[in-house]
Amino acid sequence: MTRVMIVDDHSIVREGIRILLEKFPDIMVVADADNGRAALDVAAKAAPGVVVMDTSMPGMNGIEATQRLSVECPSARVLILSMHKDKRFVAQAFRAGARGYLLKDCTSAELVHAVRSVAAGEIYVCSGIIGVVIDDYIKRIPDSLHQGEAALTPREREVLQLIAEGNNAKNIAFLLKINVKTVDTHRQQIMKKLKLHSVAELTKFAIREGFTSLDN
Repeated sequence: MTRVMIVDDHSIVREGIRILLEKFPDIMVVADADNGRAALDVAAKAAPGVVVMDTSMPGMNGIEATQRLSVECPSARVLILSMHKDKRFVAQAFRAGARGYLLKDCTSAELVHAVRSVAAGEIYVCSGIIGVVIDDYIKRIPDSLHQGEAALTPREREVLQLIAEGNNAKNIAFLLKINVKTVDTHRQQIMKKLKLHSVAELTKFAIREGFTSLDN
């Protein structure tokens, strides 16, 4: 029996995937969450074998959540289900530890096949992005990510996303359970590493590099 958790910030999407997957006797949906941060807490209790994960979500995006899950819940294999086919998103997902990547315009049959494949320990890549994966990994096209972004710590990436989503220092401190002074220190370090000088520049960078999106 494959235990599945669904992570997406749209309840109708979570419900639709649940209804679809639960038609199959070898798949059980054991939990869901509406953002990456909640997914970390839920996964620790639900012990899913496969996590169907969106990429663009408020609070903590799917890429960050995937990276954290690979450390905190290594038995959970992440299948990214996203509308993004850009190389940046695909490459970040697999570097974060994802075991599969599927576009949201896939058929229901392909989603079920992808879940089963990932549960079996296979890497699943949908046909819509296979060219992207080949370019980025087999042909070894140089990484296009900003060098400073690669140097950010996991905490700094969390703070960057929350800043870009319009949270002030007090809100970020509450969400991350740290003090405001620590948030300010993280912000200063992020700006120094990225060589950026304003919240507006940080926001543009975060959107461009896939930390958050204008849709959130």
